[in-house]
Amino acid sequence: MEPMDTVDVVVVGGGPAGATAATDLARKGRSVVLLDRENRIKPCGGAIPPRAMRDFAIPESRLVCKVRGARIVSPTARMVDMPILSGYVGMVDRKSFDPWLRERAAEAGAERRIGTVQRIERDPDGTAVVVYKPQGAANDAEPVRLRARAIIGADGARSIVAKTQVPGGEDRPVVLAYHEIVRAPEPGTVPGYDPERCDVWYDGTISPDFYGWVFPHGDTVSIGMGTEKKGVDLRAATAELRRRCGLAQAETLRYEGAPIPLKPLKKWDNGKDIVLAGDAAGVVAPASGEGIYYAMCGGRLAGEAVDAMLRTGKAAHLADARKRFMKEHGRVFWILGLLQDFWYKNDKRRERFVSMCEDPDVQRLTWEAYMNKALVRSSPLAHVRIFLKDMAHLLGLVKAT
Repeated sequence: MEPMDTVDVVVVGGGPAGATAATDLARKGRSVVLLDRENRIKPCGGAIPPRAMRDFAIPESRLVCKVRGARIVSPTARMVDMPILSGYVGMVDRKSFDPWLRERAAEAGAERRIGTVQRIERDPDGTAVVVYKPQGAANDAEPVRLRARAIIGADGARSIVAKTQVPGGEDRPVVLAYHEIVRAPEPGTVPGYDPERCDVWYDGTISPDFYGWVFPHGDTVSIGMGTEKKGVDLRAATAELRRRCGLAQAETLRYEGAPIPLKPLKKWDNGKDIVLAGDAAGVVAPASGEGIYYAMCGGRLAGEAVDAMLRTGKAAHLADARKRFMKEHGRVFWILGLLQDFWYKNDKRRERFVSMCEDPDVQRLTWEAYMNKALVRSSPLAHVRIFLKDMAHLLGLVKAT
């Protein structure tokens, strides 16, 4: 048997989490292989909050458009506008954004390899061996084996790394998401369509337990929905959403579907040399389904944990990725999880939820928290007012108008 290459780190998966980890580690001087399948596009609204642009040096040139507000649509078709009073949310198309992230990793020094992981083995000395099939290889071709001192599993919600290497990684709840990318209408030709506004539909006929979206992408529009319930026809629901928003006749350029995890896994590492990031670790925000910022954050923390492990020889550093992520974002995930579990339960509650979104305090604090990825602590009276209004809605003391 020919001797195998050995690298410091193999990053499995080249989405925002994996590409970020590979870039950071390569910049630290680590030998990194970024292994990913080509031409894989995840269904995604594509929102990039200002903090993501700051933290991960995303230039405005990578944005396909800027969003200045959102419109929330209730089950009775009542619409509530939520303008962003300062700043904007950037939008990207994953078809071009993810390849740019991978190219940045390569420019930093990571070696890109295109292929599909089949399994992870162990050498007699215990070193991990990533076994993968290169893209385009013949069916009967021998797989490639690559030794790694550490592995970062960033290979999505159906992660092979998580399923086979991390306790608890084989079983997780997911939302099935589906979207269609259509050509954007000419200005003024579709009543109600705004190229600088995200529309979010809380309607059980579109999604019985999540939401539908119409997100502008410059020359295109992402229209989709998600659900955890089995038996829902995602394409039919998306077709209905397109009809309601006036884009049924828009040219469909492509469509994608994929599972999205609902909550972070309780453990992200194997206690030895493997750690998870991104969807593989379950870091998609409940209620909103937002994942790009949290994936990049998780990828960075995974990279720092691996670097510390390689530097010190102490595998305990791998657990730091999850500890640090949950310390900063765990409370937000918990609150969003409660929001989703209660307000998305049925259309009656969704109607009240949309009513709450009319409140100026709710709008301001929601945008401030979203844009900066932190709970707002500077307005205690606003929090009190929101709590009291929330209780009034819960008790049915406020009419959902």
